[in-house]
Amino acid sequence: MSHDDSVSPPAVDAVRGGRLLFRRVANVLAAIGTVWIFFLMFLVVADVVGRKFLNRPITGVAEFAAQSVSGIVFLHLAAAIIAGKMTRSDFVIRLLETRSPAAVRVLETCYALVGALVFAFLATIAWPEWRAAWSSNEYFGVQGVYMIPTWPFRGLIVLGSLMATLAYLVSMPRALRSGASDGVAP
Repeated sequence: MSHDDSVSPPAVDAVRGGRLLFRRVANVLAAIGTVWIFFLMFLVVADVVGRKFLNRPITGVAEFAAQSVSGIVFLHLAAAIIAGKMTRSDFVIRLLETRSPAAVRVLETCYALVGALVFAFLATIAWPEWRAAWSSNEYFGVQGVYMIPTWPFRGLIVLGSLMATLAYLVSMPRALRSGASDGVAP
């Protein structure tokens, strides 16, 4: 019986499918974050125009923009990790690439593990904050003028942290095999 390399076991196909689905979800979240940036830019420009030319500013734009920044960042995290675009200093890895590929694999695996632990820790810290905001109906703004609930923004921190944790965990097998944690192979 010959071995055909084009046919893979169902488990391998399932893992590849899961990675592809995860990548798609991360890209959709990043796309939502990008659309949010454009909406926020439009809102800020409209506020400036209203303030300077019409003497009618849009109430709450500064507060909404301040809350939005963290949500936008956390929406983009998993896609950045998958694409290998997280900021880091890799000069040590570049020095070791030719000298010790095994050391590179260890460092890349440690990088992915520490990243996963940091974002998992962040998710566990942010979760009670989200629950408290949800249950108490916490909001920012001025009562009677404008009120925006804080739970969606806090929820994005939890979601983004969990997705970042998963992105690092998904990148670990590749780091162990090739010494590259920069991206999730499909």
